[in-house]
Amino acid sequence: MPRAAAPPPAAVTARVRSLYRRLLRHYGAQGWWPADDPFEMMIGAVLVQNTAWANARLAVAALQRAGLLDWRRLARSAPDRIAKVIRPAGTYRVKARRVSALARHVAAHGGLDALGVLPTPVLREGLLRVHGIGAETADAILVYAFARPGVVLDAYTRRLCARLGLAPTAHARGDAALRVLIEHALPHDAAVHGEFHALIVAHAKARCRTRAICHACPLRRGCAFAAGACAAPDAEAVDCPPAVAAGVEIDSHPFSAD
Repeated sequence: MPRAAAPPPAAVTARVRSLYRRLLRHYGAQGWWPADDPFEMMIGAVLVQNTAWANARLAVAALQRAGLLDWRRLARSAPDRIAKVIRPAGTYRVKARRVSALARHVAAHGGLDALGVLPTPVLREGLLRVHGIGAETADAILVYAFARPGVVLDAYTRRLCARLGLAPTAHARGDAALRVLIEHALPHDAAVHGEFHALIVAHAKARCRTRAICHACPLRRGCAFAAGACAAPDAEAVDCPPAVAAGVEIDSHPFSAD
């Protein structure tokens, strides 16, 4: 039997909790997921894959107007018909097959209420068997549609935590370590996990982009990435705050004081 992963050091889990508090204080509650019911959330999680939420939202609205934002009707609809409706989401033929598969998965289990009583590992495994549903989409559905505590690991979370020195950058090893870290750091509460993910997305879009905007970043103090990147010869690769670019010392414990 595999040995359970050792819990992360208390000092590191404390940094994650403080990261959550600082993001919440800066950006405010995000109120995710923007959907009227769990099935709409599930469909939105598929439609937003590899596109902006604005495009996915247009496709969700189109499904609503077509009377297809219902798992029974969607499960009976041909993918070609669905594709014509969800064109705003991009790669609409691919996503039509995925949306259809997800609706049929719900139908095969007798609806959302029947799915909702399944243990979380069983529910997650079933979602992962649906065509086009990967770990990130499955975990988002668990958290936002079924109110199950869980860690949604996406590119934004990996990037931010790697830059803050909270997890390894190697993808497979980093994901496992990061999942364990967040699970131990945050309360076992779906609302908290969902808010944490939403806040990271907000911060990644506002500041922690591929080309980071470090100036006036609420997490700048102690950020190893900001300190290192802005001190490097090619500091123009990021938007550096003047103090960092000038070599001012950065506190090495960024989340120790709230």
